[in-house]
Amino acid sequence: MARPLAYARGLVSDPNRDREEADLAPGCARLLAEQNPDGGWGYRGGASWTEPAAYALLALEGLPEAGPASDRARRWLAGNQRHDGGFAPRPSVEESTWVTALAVLSGAATGDPGRRAVEWLLSESGEESTFLFRLRSWMNNTRPQAMAEGLPGWSWYPGTAAWVVPTSLTMLALEKAEHLYPDPRIRRRIDQGRRFLLAHRCEDGGWNHGSIRALGFQSVSYPETTGIALLALHDPGPTPLQKSIARAEEHYRNCRSLEGLSWLQLGLMAQGRPAPAPVADVPARTLLDTALAILAGRARQGRNVFLEAAR
Repeated sequence: MARPLAYARGLVSDPNRDREEADLAPGCARLLAEQNPDGGWGYRGGASWTEPAAYALLALEGLPEAGPASDRARRWLAGNQRHDGGFAPRPSVEESTWVTALAVLSGAATGDPGRRAVEWLLSESGEESTFLFRLRSWMNNTRPQAMAEGLPGWSWYPGTAAWVVPTSLTMLALEKAEHLYPDPRIRRRIDQGRRFLLAHRCEDGGWNHGSIRALGFQSVSYPETTGIALLALHDPGPTPLQKSIARAEEHYRNCRSLEGLSWLQLGLMAQGRPAPAPVADVPARTLLDTALAILAGRARQGRNVFLEAAR
């Protein structure tokens, strides 16, 4: 029997919470055991990076025994904020990048640092939204659809084209920021991001990383990008997403990547679909895989941290 909508969206408690909490315990123990002395996490161990550290911090949120580890993680992440308000991928990098969204989402940037991080996100957009790029594309008759419609998304790195994943994560971060720092610009950029994602759907209904056509051929969608886009589009407005949801469910049946499966679970639940059962025998190859699997498991229990700010 399908679970009620509120369970599926991961916003109220599930009756099987205790059993599923036990299932998540090994992953949480792994994160606690592999935290670096500086407070961060690497992808497979080793040097700390902002991306796995932010997801690990989100995965450990609310776990009583993780309090000291979470405090160290926040301090390490806060040290990656740069003078322009954005965050760098690791301490040795000076440039702010897309990981600024993860710093906001994870709660590593609050107060005045949080405001500065949000300002950085609001100031960024893909290269295709700049005047020179638009002029060159108009002259060459190569304007992307989203650019032609004036829909700036977000890029991995400043000065490059917008992509689905950084756009999705920034939308989720700005939804959280909107409650902390009310500003009409935030809602406008979220709406632009939503329209950007809808304009970048592949013909099969899902999403790949960016372009819907390549070398004259229709691009095919990928599991992780389809899941994360559906998560960001948890409130798509009047646009029907049935084809996208069906494509995500097809991806879930065939995917053997824990990262992809986790994002698909989160995206499908955000769309009101019953929580897909975890797929057995899919290993966590990285600490990022472990953290995302915990976050998907928490959503099955009734707590989707990515949507809490949007309630």
